[in-house]
Amino acid sequence: MKTDRVWDVLSRAGKKVITVGVPQTYPPKPVNGIQVGCFLSPSTKNPDRPYTYPASVMKEIEAIVGEYLVDVSDFRTEDKEDLLRQIYAMTEKRFKLVKKWIVEKDWDFFMFVEMGTDRIHHGLWKYHDPTHRKYEINPQLNESIHDYYRYIDNEIGQILDLLDDDTTVFIVSDHGVKKMDGGVCVNEWLIREGYLTLQTQPPTLTAIERCAIDWSRTKVWGDGGYYGRIFLNVEGREPQGIVKPGEVEALRDELTAKLEVLVDHDGVNIGTKVYKPQEIYKEVHGVPPDLIVYFGDLSWRSVGTVGHGSIYTFENDTGPDDCNHAQFGMVIKHDPEAHQGSGGRELAGLQLMDLAPSILEQFGVPVPADMQGKVF
Repeated sequence: MKTDRVWDVLSRAGKKVITVGVPQTYPPKPVNGIQVGCFLSPSTKNPDRPYTYPASVMKEIEAIVGEYLVDVSDFRTEDKEDLLRQIYAMTEKRFKLVKKWIVEKDWDFFMFVEMGTDRIHHGLWKYHDPTHRKYEINPQLNESIHDYYRYIDNEIGQILDLLDDDTTVFIVSDHGVKKMDGGVCVNEWLIREGYLTLQTQPPTLTAIERCAIDWSRTKVWGDGGYYGRIFLNVEGREPQGIVKPGEVEALRDELTAKLEVLVDHDGVNIGTKVYKPQEIYKEVHGVPPDLIVYFGDLSWRSVGTVGHGSIYTFENDTGPDDCNHAQFGMVIKHDPEAHQGSGGRELAGLQLMDLAPSILEQFGVPVPADMQGKVF
């Protein structure tokens, strides 16, 4: 991460901060307070590679919760009972730590992220949603997401009871969730359409970066994930580029037109949306994808591996996964100074980037000139 985060700005302003499990906080950086690393932390036991700042906090956490869990060991597993057990164990430890520190530590800003809600969606959505392609009736699992949310709600309630009446609270998710209808094998599609040529067809499922690509005959390749990323083999930009710079826009438009009418295995248009990165991001760095593809408006995953023998798959190439990330998350804000009367009001038109300037505004700390987002 090459830019300041909101807690960096607050630290410099003299505010005491605590962050726990916020993505992209490993390795932890010095702050005016405490930082506990995220799910990317490779270990919670190696003192030579501490997952906390300061490093001494590792022993304190161990004394409070025993072995701290930054994530479950594998959320793409068929052992759903074990996954559920891991999720609860992880969540219990995190909330125990957070509740203790809320009371005992001196802080101005406290932020923590619970990964369990994400992991339970990916692992158990097919038991929760009767409209899911792979819906299964299982009395032990059909209420698992519902029950976990009740558990989380109760834990949040306990935290709220610990806070002073003048504390502002944000409850935020960075994305939503929707059932996964299937996967579009983006590179298989590019091969079929004549944009991507391989020297040899791999005998088994193979990542595109390990395939023998005939670059002299390849105009486009793609990558997988919750959304698709399309790259053009542009002359002067790529080592063996063959697409003239002056041809880029026409090729992007051609690909967009074809992708937007992509149909599923039954011949039904899945409603794919295609964007140029500049249409989504105010600023891009390095070499961004030439196109960003929401297959089925994110109801279909982008699968980058080759060797499926079809452009469709209903098995995720990185392991069992029941859902995809959706565009819209949620935000709840309680500001005791602004709240009047009973009930509340709906917040509309917000973006995730609005959180940082809004938090700084709560503290009366100037918003950096290069920080995107608006105060709400």
